[in-house]
Amino acid sequence: MRILHTMLRVRHLEKSLEFYTNVLGMKLLRKEDFPAGKFTLAFVGFDNESDQAVLELTYNWDVHQYDLGTAFGHIAIEVPDVYKACDEIRAKGGKIKREAGPMKGGSTVIAFVEDPDGYSIELLAPK
Repeated sequence: MRILHTMLRVRHLEKSLEFYTNVLGMKLLRKEDFPAGKFTLAFVGFDNESDQAVLELTYNWDVHQYDLGTAFGHIAIEVPDVYKACDEIRAKGGKIKREAGPMKGGSTVIAFVEDPDGYSIELLAPK
């Protein structure tokens, strides 16, 4: 068994694709419209779906707002240098929610960024 993907509902597919591909550096792996269901699925990731878990961005054509709820926490991405990643994300127009630095009560360097829909993405230094 393995995790295949995590699905996020997005309000503006093109803004989300811009963020995940151009700001975070993922690749658009596939995208398909489903007119009968009035939705579009776009899969993004750092590698092929056969090799790594990816994100499924679901755009429902008739829905323009979602309640993110309180149960979801964040998506975690390992980066070689959290400080440098924050600088690069900021330069590309990404929103930094928590600047790079040691996590509270620990020494692991982390940061948090926010996607266009308000989802949190944690950046972690390698262990």
